[in-house]
Amino acid sequence: MNLIIFSNILLWVVVLVQIAVIFALARQIGILFERVSPVGAMISDSGPALGDKVPPMTLPNLNGDTLPLGGGPGRAQLIFFLSTSCPICKALLPALKSIQGDERAWLDVVLASDGREALHRRLIETENLQDFPYVLSSELGMSFRVSKLPFAVLLDRDGKVAAKGLVNSREQLESLFTASETGIPSYQAAVAGMTS
Repeated sequence: MNLIIFSNILLWVVVLVQIAVIFALARQIGILFERVSPVGAMISDSGPALGDKVPPMTLPNLNGDTLPLGGGPGRAQLIFFLSTSCPICKALLPALKSIQGDERAWLDVVLASDGREALHRRLIETENLQDFPYVLSSELGMSFRVSKLPFAVLLDRDGKVAAKGLVNSREQLESLFTASETGIPSYQAAVAGMTS
């Protein structure tokens, strides 16, 4: 009988120690999460450099009239390169819809891709993207040398590259606007103490 009581007490001590260890690890993970800085869009050195004026292009738009690259006078453009098979691209669509609504006064959000038109028309229908200019042009992707998706380019009101980079989250997408406003091209440049 004493052996059973001793083994139960020992078992409870082990369980309590495990609970304490799990609590301590969870706390450390929380502290680590708070200390890790947010990472902005991963800037790419390929394609037009920051500050370069993009070459003039008139692009086919699946949702309306052709689209001039560089926007109209006083209009900036956020070009978001996506794929119909990219889950991260689809996850960022609500953020793009929010940006389009909030920044409508000065910014046009343009979706861009290449590939089969039927797949893109299906994406437009299923994700309700009829309000976006939707460019289907391999020439556009090649001119910006887009190699990974999702990728975004922010063009200022003069058609110059204000910010660009690989964006995997809403925070990285919004970091393009921060980069444009501060003149610091990327989070990585800010950490290194660089400015443009």
